[in-house]
Amino acid sequence: MANARQRRIDAVVLDWGGVLTVSVPQFIEDWLGAEGIDRDRYRSTMRAWMGREAMPDSPVLRLETGELTVAEFEALLAAELVTLDGREVAAKGLLRRMFGSAHPDPAMVELVRGLRADGVTTALLSNSWGEGYPETLLLELFDVVVISGRVGLRKPDPRIFEHTLQRLGLPAHRCAFFDDAPANVEGARAVGLHAHRHTDAESTRAVIAELLGAAA
Repeated sequence: MANARQRRIDAVVLDWGGVLTVSVPQFIEDWLGAEGIDRDRYRSTMRAWMGREAMPDSPVLRLETGELTVAEFEALLAAELVTLDGREVAAKGLLRRMFGSAHPDPAMVELVRGLRADGVTTALLSNSWGEGYPETLLLELFDVVVISGRVGLRKPDPRIFEHTLQRLGLPAHRCAFFDDAPANVEGARAVGLHAHRHTDAESTRAVIAELLGAAA
């Protein structure tokens, strides 16, 4: 990597699901297929709960800020879903099953390890759906960990970006942010971070290398 004086950034902030893990559509599809859940029913529920027109008190927003427990959210979501053959979906353990194949992306883990080894500060900023994070890995990879349910704020609320910057002790223009959700990228950019949408490890590595003034 480049000399610290050439760097445009001092820290890289990353989302968890869909950035440090395999893509969200991939692990959601695994779960839908394994349980035979009606995909249209699931997608319409998520649009209502997570879309740009979602109400401020939607179950997803309340889960991500810690206002709903996992069990409460699972009961609400299970009530909205149905299998293709008409069976009810079991509420207990629903999120654990949903995220069952959301394993870390080895290429992204390697990327973050390389950043830390090169003296770049790293942070995790994640909207949480319960507490299923691999804590040992988080301790290895990140200097700062901000989980929405622990702080009562969620992306793209500017306050959670400001909280993360305070934890880092850095101004926004010295930090890069990567997320797979466009709304979160827009929110980070509005606060002043170098914000980019993550699609794969290779393209994210290239953007970071450019910001660090180094070859990818």
